[in-house]
Amino acid sequence: MSTLTPDQIHVEVQARYGRIATEFKPDVSASCCTPSASTTCCSTNVDEIALFADLYTADTQWLPEDVTGLSLGCGDPITLAELEAGQTVLDLGSGGGIDCFMAARNVGPTGHVIGVDMTPAMLEKAQRNKAKVGLDNVEFRQGQIEALPVADDTIDVIISNCVINLSPDKTAVFQEAFRVLKSGGRLAVSDIVTRGQFGPEDRANMAAWSECVTGAEDVGVLVSKMQAAGFGDISIRDKNNPEIELATALPHQGAVEVISARITAVK
Repeated sequence: MSTLTPDQIHVEVQARYGRIATEFKPDVSASCCTPSASTTCCSTNVDEIALFADLYTADTQWLPEDVTGLSLGCGDPITLAELEAGQTVLDLGSGGGIDCFMAARNVGPTGHVIGVDMTPAMLEKAQRNKAKVGLDNVEFRQGQIEALPVADDTIDVIISNCVINLSPDKTAVFQEAFRVLKSGGRLAVSDIVTRGQFGPEDRANMAAWSECVTGAEDVGVLVSKMQAAGFGDISIRDKNNPEIELATALPHQGAVEVISARITAVK
């Protein structure tokens, strides 16, 4: 068993999502596992389907199928973010652009949305989709979320949807997020987290990592990394059981539990 390097993870994740973008057909829903899977990001298991179901509370009917069909998330960061007119928003791993376009509508013409993605094929899709939806207050930039092509202290709200779990260096992700946020800026993220840690063999499974599973971090470890980056007011809640605050829960015992989470924090 060999340990995956950060470069290997980036290459494989980029290749997978590049294939999804290039092979996508508007009449077949995409997922983060295969271009043709229509139920879930990673599995036909009922429990896992629940991780990726019922994503958005806001209306998405105004968006073309080239946008909604490439929605590869596990939650609804737009509702979580509670965006206001005039804000500048950054989307980490913007994919085909769905969260950027919804955010752009919420912040209005005086606001601005930046989507960052490392996959050229996804960026090309997003640019084409931007022309289709006719929004001028959105831009897309190529880059990795561990080294954001964004200036310091310029962002009001950071959103992300099932992307941070894919990163091999989550410490760098949160450091970069903290760097680009304004003082008082907020993080509003939907992502996969775990209670308990995957072992080395699971971590070395590149297919499971790129399917948004084994790259996911234990809640306690994730909170520690966010705190080390400087974030406060950290909250992590299960999307399907939001009344439970996981950020302050006791350490988990037993088998690894995979959770679709709502993550918020403040700079």
